[in-house]
Amino acid sequence: MAEYDDRDTEDKEENDKDKDKKPEYEDVCFICRRPESKTGKMFRLPNNISVCNDCMHKTMDTVSQFDYQGMLNNPAFTQDLNNGGEKGFPNIRFVNIADLQGEGGIPNKQKLKKKKEADAKEPALDIRNIPAPHKIKASLDEYVVGQEHAKKVISVAVYNHYKRVATGTMDEIEIEKSNMLMIGPTGCGKTYLVKTLARLLDVPLAIADATSLTEAGYIGDDIESVVSKLLAAADNDVEKAERGIIFIDEIDKIAKKKNTTSRDVSGESVQQGMLKLLEGAEVEVPVGANSKNAMVPLATINTRNILFICGGAFPDLEEIIKERLTKQSSMGFNAQLKDRFDKEKNLLAKVTVEDIKKFGMIPEFIGRLPIIFTLEGLTKEMMVKVLKEPKNAILKQYQKLLELDEVKLEFTDEALEAIAEKAMERETGARALRSIIEEFMLDIMYEIPKDDNIGRVTITREYIEGTGGPVIEIRDSQVKERETPLLPPVNRAAVQE
Repeated sequence: MAEYDDRDTEDKEENDKDKDKKPEYEDVCFICRRPESKTGKMFRLPNNISVCNDCMHKTMDTVSQFDYQGMLNNPAFTQDLNNGGEKGFPNIRFVNIADLQGEGGIPNKQKLKKKKEADAKEPALDIRNIPAPHKIKASLDEYVVGQEHAKKVISVAVYNHYKRVATGTMDEIEIEKSNMLMIGPTGCGKTYLVKTLARLLDVPLAIADATSLTEAGYIGDDIESVVSKLLAAADNDVEKAERGIIFIDEIDKIAKKKNTTSRDVSGESVQQGMLKLLEGAEVEVPVGANSKNAMVPLATINTRNILFICGGAFPDLEEIIKERLTKQSSMGFNAQLKDRFDKEKNLLAKVTVEDIKKFGMIPEFIGRLPIIFTLEGLTKEMMVKVLKEPKNAILKQYQKLLELDEVKLEFTDEALEAIAEKAMERETGARALRSIIEEFMLDIMYEIPKDDNIGRVTITREYIEGTGGPVIEIRDSQVKERETPLLPPVNRAAVQE
């Protein structure tokens, strides 16, 4: 008897383990094709058919409009309509669920593989405890080089915003939210600053691109799609989404078009559509989809507590600032020379609301972005810091790659300066650093795995400039200059000449 009891216990334990195992695939709604992770719990019908809650209710509402009970009780339906029966309704057919079996049975193939649940990581800063601005800035300093003013402004704005969200009202005085507009040249770290901030804070963040936004009714994303992305980032939790951050990049692309006779569907009309969104309004957005349609449920989100950060490069804005600064007389006392501001590096710091208005942004739109600040263009010294100081610096990435081959990669200070000088010539900001390093690291990454004796590679200024090669150190600590120097492909033709 004891043996049988043990077997029964083992079988029961195995069955319990099978129940505890989560299925590898998730069901998809047979009608709207959305997975269970988007729709919630589904209705299970015969033959592996799954229907979501929304589609089931809509189907029952549609069916209830007809007197289907009276039709089913009608003896006309007992006749075989295909055999020439005169009675009945020949245009009405009911779906036979048995027809969906076998190869034609789509439900058996309509399962999506579930995403692996990510390990819950503790955020660096807990927004429930409302970290002070200096703590937020200290965390940003680990990743973002320079831009001290911008980091200070964004830290204070985020701190005040979430203090406002947490308290609601203070002595019946309602605190207005502080939406931001950041202006800076390309490659100075606008998007990277916001991405780093969202990674540090435990809040949902949606990064939208203003270039795809159009007026309602035209091909492109509607203005509400910005909020829909935030809802998706918050795992369709409306309450969590209502205290999130929306970063709208390339905001300068929706400026008013000048000297055009065509309809401006992606310019001034988009700015007008975003006015209530920035200020605070209840917006209906589709759940689990980008566009509104009959089969997708809608959720109502109040944007009153959502922090909006807009960023853009605003090309040619410097010319508008220069024109305003040189408007004074060019003769006599207090005269301004026309070329006085030509070599001014941080001319964007002198921007005013009038300049942005002249660029093409409407006054109502600018008025809803009370905090306007600029980011500095990267200098040579800042470029060198970007290369080596951040936690995920470019040089650290390549050093990690070569560490996997048990090779140490080092850069001399002169080599870093040479890389920074080349990047400054391209005038594309920090983005130029990656492309320059890719050029001269190509040959090294190709040649190093061939020779197992190489233990250390030191990049020199001569190698960057194409006049020499890197210093190769063999594992027995003998240092020698490579006979055939590795040269970047760009400079080889010049060296041969």
